Amino acid sequence: MKRQLTVAIVGTGFLARTRARCWRKVHGTDVTLVVAARDCDDPAAFAREHGAHRATSIDAALADPGVDLVDLCVPNHVHAPLCLRAAAASKHVLCTKPLTAFWGQGLPSGASAAEVAATDRATMLRAAVADAQAMVDACAAAGVQLFYGENWIFAPAVQRAAALGAAAPGVVLEMRGWESHSGSHASYARDWRHAGGGALLRLGAHPIGTMLWLKRREGQRRRGTPVRVVAVTGEVADLSRAAAGAACEVASGWGDVENWGTCVLHFDDGTRGVAYGSDNLLGGMQSHLSIHASDHRLECALSPMDALRAYAVREGAFGQEYLMEKLAGQAGWTTPMPDEDWSSGHQGLAQSVADHLAAGTRSDVDGELGLEVVRVIYSAYVSAAEGRRVLVSG
Repeated sequence: MKRQLTVAIVGTGFLARTRARCWRKVHGTDVTLVVAARDCDDPAAFAREHGAHRATSIDAALADPGVDLVDLCVPNHVHAPLCLRAAAASKHVLCTKPLTAFWGQGLPSGASAAEVAATDRATMLRAAVADAQAMVDACAAAGVQLFYGENWIFAPAVQRAAALGAAAPGVVLEMRGWESHSGSHASYARDWRHAGGGALLRLGAHPIGTMLWLKRREGQRRRGTPVRVVAVTGEVADLSRAAAGAACEVASGWGDVENWGTCVLHFDDGTRGVAYGSDNLLGGMQSHLSIHASDHRLECALSPMDALRAYAVREGAFGQEYLMEKLAGQAGWTTPMPDEDWSSGHQGLAQSVADHLAAGTRSDVDGELGLEVVRVIYSAYVSAAEGRRVLVSG
């Protein structure tokens, strides 16, 4: 008999559209989609476009005993409150990265964007970690799973690299990972009250989460305990300001958040990782992870992929066909993505969640991993603000 799963997608933006496509392609489980609306959403139109069973309110979705999982595809500042409500309603939760963020917790109501952004970074670290821990604790107390929506981990290139690394006798000495493009055009991405940070949080969370997951697994195999980050060194900046008065095709006007950020991860086994996120790259998305081990090397190209290359002599040569995320045009050489949902790991993420719920097993891409990512990134913000290496306490 085919397994059944009812998923309530909260949100109707870019990520919600991606997730809806992926849930429809899950195999082995019959997935019913419900669109749960916020005030600013148009759930009926989304439901029609994506074949959802129905559109409803968040309150109704949480009260519906038939809903098994709540998929949070909403801005960072509402992750924690919605997760807590879902756990209280005994729903499993899939929360996109980052698990949570600092959006002004503890500040007077009505605090301005400038006041939120000016908050001491150590205060931000404590508040964000407290929210993430509350999410983990609430789901544990309710007996439901909190899945961390880090799609990089489920990218075929990363999954294959993890399997090869597990079969090799060597140890990972160094990792380098980055996600870069020309910048988010969402207004909330420029506002610390909603985004909780800039490129390091929005983009750098991908390689950071993946590196933490790989070293956790390596530690379990080699010594019976996860390898963890014990210190970080961070740097952040808005590089687009240097283009004031010059031609500039990358997104600008970032306000108080950075459009470039990097973080050196100091692991407790003496190895290192370097991750960065940047909004200063033209020509489409670039997502890459390099793994340098003592007896092997692995290169994971999530985007672009050159399985298909295309050349067009003029703009619009391929009509309205989508080629890849953040690509400005079709002229010249491009790398059209055969299946971006698959190669980016979003399809694998949805499949993994469905499989774990059907089997009653627990995923190791969980709230604890998301909590550690939050702790590492906000420690990096402290490091960048204070100009020193910062210890990461768990």
